[in-house]
Amino acid sequence: MIFSLASCIITAKLCTWAICFLTTSEEVQKKLHKEVDQVFGKGPVTPEKIEHLRYCRQVLCETVRIAKLTPVSAQLQDIEGKINQFIIPRETLVLYALGVVLQDPNTWPLPHKFDPDRFDDESAMKTFSSLGFSGTQECPELRFAYTVTTVLLSVLVKRLHLLSVEGQVIETKYELVTSSREEAWITVTKRH
Repeated sequence: MIFSLASCIITAKLCTWAICFLTTSEEVQKKLHKEVDQVFGKGPVTPEKIEHLRYCRQVLCETVRIAKLTPVSAQLQDIEGKINQFIIPRETLVLYALGVVLQDPNTWPLPHKFDPDRFDDESAMKTFSSLGFSGTQECPELRFAYTVTTVLLSVLVKRLHLLSVEGQVIETKYELVTSSREEAWITVTKRH
């Protein structure tokens, strides 16, 4: 039950943020449309083909990073750790301030810029993986959200051009899963 609820909330927020960020970057949207068109052509969206959407995965990773989708995380230490002179005993609950880590300019150049190309670099993916957002440590709820959002974005971007509403400012509301304070609106036009 908890998995289902968490998956739905994370999926809805990831879909919302991904669409919002796509409306702000014409270049990213064009590149994603090109990839979707090359992978699917006129055929349907299938699980086998989804695996080939590398740039779409980069868009989703950057969406999670810049939206600070999950600003905090907690994990029970399975081994004893040490930070400087401080010892973290085994079985200690450690809280991670992911919202801070995901915006650290020492790790992420131009941290407030939506730039999916940063995830073309393996070191960025490795850093992201160590935080539990991809790879073997990826949380199951996020894995589900990535899949659903990939399908949604593929269908939308294949058929529609997504545009922001002029003058709309989206303020962020930080909770367990980050959302916008108010409704976010977009406009669409049909692709030719």
